[in-house]
Amino acid sequence: MLRVFQLFSKIISLPGSFKRAIGFGSQGSQFTAEVAFLMRKIDPKRFKIAKRHTSREINRQIALTLIRTHQPVSRADLARLMGTRRGVVSILVNELLAEGLIFEGATGEGGGRGRKPTFLYIDSRERYVIAVDIRATRTYLMATDLLGKPLVGVTSFSTNRTLGVLISNLAQKIRSIVADHQAVATCQGVGVVVPGMTDPKSGRVLHAPTLGWRNVNLKDPLAAAIELPVHVENSGRACALAQVWATRDHAHIGDLAFVSVSDGVGVGIVVNGEILRGQHNIAGEFGHVPLSIDGPRCSCGATGCWEAYVSNLATLSRYFGRNPNEQKPMSAEMATFTIEDLISRARNGDGKALAALQSTGRYLGLGLASIINAVDPGRLYIGGEITAAWDLIESSVKAALAEWALTDLAARTEIRTVSVEEHPRLRGAAALVAAPAFAAPMVA
Repeated sequence: MLRVFQLFSKIISLPGSFKRAIGFGSQGSQFTAEVAFLMRKIDPKRFKIAKRHTSREINRQIALTLIRTHQPVSRADLARLMGTRRGVVSILVNELLAEGLIFEGATGEGGGRGRKPTFLYIDSRERYVIAVDIRATRTYLMATDLLGKPLVGVTSFSTNRTLGVLISNLAQKIRSIVADHQAVATCQGVGVVVPGMTDPKSGRVLHAPTLGWRNVNLKDPLAAAIELPVHVENSGRACALAQVWATRDHAHIGDLAFVSVSDGVGVGIVVNGEILRGQHNIAGEFGHVPLSIDGPRCSCGATGCWEAYVSNLATLSRYFGRNPNEQKPMSAEMATFTIEDLISRARNGDGKALAALQSTGRYLGLGLASIINAVDPGRLYIGGEITAAWDLIESSVKAALAEWALTDLAARTEIRTVSVEEHPRLRGAAALVAAPAFAAPMVA
């Protein structure tokens, strides 16, 4: 979905012989082993012909992305970043200004006798998006600018799993946010993330086990109720997108995986800067890959899924000694007890609480090894309430990871935690609306 400009920056940095071979120079040459990994077969049935304006469109998107990642930035600095003439940059900047995508802001100090530089910014003024995170227990909302910066605090309400009731409640909350901002800004759309498999084109939720949904149309009735564009995505993929969107430095995005542990387990995979979806929009569903076929029953109906071992409910069940396979109601204490409560007890010397968390850490590490063995990402991100106990479970996670990783190097894959306070799911929901403007056009 979000390819940005990594491929083009790779090409720019390659040897001249390769650039000439693919049309970036005047003469052809042999391909080298150094760049063989960039090869992508052209699908003879699905392709897009490069037209006269294609290179300009690509350069425009590169300029827009560089302004976002380096703002405030002057035209001269932008030309240096792009490695092109200032005249070319001026044409691109004027187009972006005319479309209202960027604006000219403060003036910098002049370095000589020339004019003082005027800095460029992404224009997120008077425009915002609404992010929605639907979970099995609660639904969260947040308004952000086009760069994902929160404009107001997060609000939430209890999730009613009856679709019509949920849409009605959600529409009421969204209309309230729009009414509060209508005098100062315009809502550009609503991004919604759900804990399940989705078809982003149709906006249908294909299967959300923790919500009990199968093949439900969430997008159309919500869009009709609020009269705004709606984008629907899987929560794990949204978290991965949020991480790509958050990369605003010179670091290469590369391949990454994001594991969100909450009511369930969501996983998003990024390969070569693109979200991995698969033929049937179920790629990356590692939460439903079994650790043991004789394990506890999962919300999806199968037994032994990774989610059944590491979700918040699984961790709490372990602490309270509750067998998740038994269809018994929760005790009053467990029904109101949270992962945060469990972590607090562990820090206050409750050995049973610490053991429950460390068991979850071990199962988490085993599942992470499966992701690494299958996808080999350059970096893993872990999100969810469990990250507040990372200092208590990190050794358990890494020991289990080392057991199942296929190589010593794979076992040392970098792991970073993303705190609940960073709202990765909501930031990903916001990016569903804002990020496509920065995506690179696909050619061939």
